Amino acid sequence: MIRNKKLPSPLVSLLPILVLIVLIFCTISVFGSDALSGGSQICLLFTTAMCALVGMAGYGIPWKEIERAIVNNITGVSTALLILLIIGALSAAWMLSGVVPTLIYYGVQIIHPRFFLVSCCIICAVVSVMTGSSWTTIATIGIALMGIGKAQGFSEGWTAGAIISGAYFGDKISPLSDTTVLASSVTDTPLFTHIRYMMFTTVPSMTITLILFTVAGFFHTVNGGEHIALFTDGLSERFHISLWLLLVPVITGVLIARKVPSIITLFLSTLMAVVCMLIFQSDVVLEIAGDCSGRAVALFKGTMVSLYSATALTAPSPELADLIATRGMNGMMGTIWLILCAMCLGGAMTACGMLGSITSLFVRFTHRLVGLIASTVGTGLFLNLATSDQYISIILTGNMFKGIYEKEGYESRLLSRTTEDAVTVTSVLIPWNTCGMTQATILGVPTLMYLPYCFFNYISPLMSILVAAIGYKIVKPGSQPKANV
Repeated sequence: MIRNKKLPSPLVSLLPILVLIVLIFCTISVFGSDALSGGSQICLLFTTAMCALVGMAGYGIPWKEIERAIVNNITGVSTALLILLIIGALSAAWMLSGVVPTLIYYGVQIIHPRFFLVSCCIICAVVSVMTGSSWTTIATIGIALMGIGKAQGFSEGWTAGAIISGAYFGDKISPLSDTTVLASSVTDTPLFTHIRYMMFTTVPSMTITLILFTVAGFFHTVNGGEHIALFTDGLSERFHISLWLLLVPVITGVLIARKVPSIITLFLSTLMAVVCMLIFQSDVVLEIAGDCSGRAVALFKGTMVSLYSATALTAPSPELADLIATRGMNGMMGTIWLILCAMCLGGAMTACGMLGSITSLFVRFTHRLVGLIASTVGTGLFLNLATSDQYISIILTGNMFKGIYEKEGYESRLLSRTTEDAVTVTSVLIPWNTCGMTQATILGVPTLMYLPYCFFNYISPLMSILVAAIGYKIVKPGSQPKANV
């Protein structure tokens, strides 16, 4: 730490952030949605080097101190990185075992023309919770629902808004979501503690969203659902659909409710899905394995490949093929790489006193709870606008406010919840953000066209401020912090 050294001024401290913004903007302009494949990571490492240079040359910060802070930051997210690897295997196992296809199969059939929008939101929410990925949900079932919406006469903006609202609900609360894991780890909050605490803002936001989509559905005159039949027929043709497969998410939910540690829960859930995959979808496993001598060898190889590598199965339609494609553990490496690079930047800025200098700008607004929450929400939104990346925004917001929340006596779960309310759901509303660009491209709907109808995404940060104003389930400064519940 640098207690006896002069802190950089807020202007100097903001310089690396400004450089990062410029670099990210250039990277996004050149690489588009592929910026996360390596460009953003290089920007982070370059900015880290700049921070270290400024700290060492201008303020006499020893390199060993900077290195120690970086190592401590990385150590702090080591559990999260392990969880992400398990999530990669779990997502693949749930898909290829037929768990997710079964959920989609039965969920899609509840769609009625008058309730299309609200059903659309619910289906995407369920799929996103199960998969932990809003991107995957939107790129797969979202595309199918866009086609159904067009056939039924709904405007593209309304349909896209319902899809995105549901998908980001799941992305926000799913224990399989990398943003959920990241927000909890950055703030040193147990994963399931973080998820349970988010329900106080997320459930009311989603309830309002569903009411709005329900009302909107009654003002549309719509027609048939042939697309739905084609989609469900494709799923039943590709997978063995069975209600028995729903035991996997049910048991997983029980484990979560009983507060079993997240790593154990995720591992057991993966194991159950693998067993179901071998029992119900052995033909899928054999297809993944390819040419092998002997059924036992093929099953072993197919299972291993499905857990660690990307898979692509044959399907009756391209949309269905995209839906059932998986990434495995290997698909998480890009996110892990990004987190490691972001941790380097956070450690360097902490060691050089830059984060402390920046956070001092917010102290004047944080003496009251509402001001603290509003400042966190505003900062998260600003960083989403500035850095064009939700991962970077989550990390920077968490690191910038962690000390302030501790000083004011609030629990870490309040910061983790507010960070998710502010960052995760708003990233898709920004046209130049990687999330905004990706979803607009996938759905074929401009960001500004679907933005007015993404009710959940802009209600969530407002709900976070409202709940703070009420003070519901928030530990007051000076009171005894609650145990991890």
